[in-house]
Amino acid sequence: MTTLSAPTARNEKTKSLAQFGGTPVSAKAIPFMSTALTQADIDACTAVLKTGMLRAATKCAELEERWAKATEAKYAMTCANGTCALQLAYESLFSPGDDVLVPAWSYIATVSMVVARGGRPIFVDCDPDTFQIDVKDAARKVTRGTTAIAATHLYGCPVDIDGVQELAEKHNLMVIYDAAQSHLATYKGKGLGAFGDAVTYSLYATKNLATGEGGLVTCNDEGLANDIKLLRSHGETDKYLHERVGYNYRMNDMAGAIGCSRLDRLEAQTNARREVAAQYDKIVSKISGLKAPKTTDGAVASFHLYTVQMDPAKFICTRDDFCAALKAEGVPTATHYPRSLPKQPALAEFDRNDCPVADGMAARVFSLPMHHDLSPEQVKQVGEALAKVAAAFRA
Repeated sequence: MTTLSAPTARNEKTKSLAQFGGTPVSAKAIPFMSTALTQADIDACTAVLKTGMLRAATKCAELEERWAKATEAKYAMTCANGTCALQLAYESLFSPGDDVLVPAWSYIATVSMVVARGGRPIFVDCDPDTFQIDVKDAARKVTRGTTAIAATHLYGCPVDIDGVQELAEKHNLMVIYDAAQSHLATYKGKGLGAFGDAVTYSLYATKNLATGEGGLVTCNDEGLANDIKLLRSHGETDKYLHERVGYNYRMNDMAGAIGCSRLDRLEAQTNARREVAAQYDKIVSKISGLKAPKTTDGAVASFHLYTVQMDPAKFICTRDDFCAALKAEGVPTATHYPRSLPKQPALAEFDRNDCPVADGMAARVFSLPMHHDLSPEQVKQVGEALAKVAAAFRA
């Protein structure tokens, strides 16, 4: 059901839309994502089940070794999920009471785990073109108590790593990069694991590399790697000998086996996503009022999501109206995200600062179908639907 007013619904330009009785661009909904396991993934998991070794063992170790190499990090540690990965990194690198610069535009885990650690999040606005943390705004918001920067490589696009690292060096800050959405993205020819004090990854079911649930932390310091390994498994250094208080955040070998199997295909699938993104760029650039995402200078994105901005002044509808019309045409969308993090009720106790760009994004952005299995015909249909809906709702 449309949210448009009756006068708008009766507009001559809108009557061709599928939601008002017109013929949809695609009779069958285009898949928004592709998450199915292959027989190779199933066989890899079955092989683990047959051994009876279900806990973290050889397959998790293999995934750690391969992921460190793929991201150009010295060490990689598997864990239960991406949120646990953040918690392990944060607990190892900063203390309760520390101020931590965080993105105002990101998924909540990047910030909620700062709070769980006892830190105080200092919200930093986002770049209006790339969606990534605005380094200039971060520089303005460094406090006497700031000890770290937690920056998300959002939607599959790396942040301005040079800018972040220069700011960190100037103020002696630690840097944790949340790369939950940026598997195999690169910056100036290097894997993301080459940068910062720690990098965290999610292997959730919808991620580019997915094990259902799972996570990874990479770093380049042996002492930090050992500390994270201790935290991951109750601080245990020998059977029933616990050197520190820790958690049970281990991955299991079934997830590890799926991760290894899917990693075999990840490079090819990432390149396929990049090809889709290049086609989307051409499509969106031709539609007034829509803006394609820009990639950070020096970065190569992996496009977990392809997120478009809509200029409400150019249309007679809201973003939600626009997306409802696209859905009727056979093109599903999603909103990443419907509100900035300073506007989340769970974070209301903290200083919300001034993040106008992030606050404005909540009413402007929507994500298009993005995955390695999109066919040229489906990409073409997405483009046709975008042009059709934009023309119908043109102000």
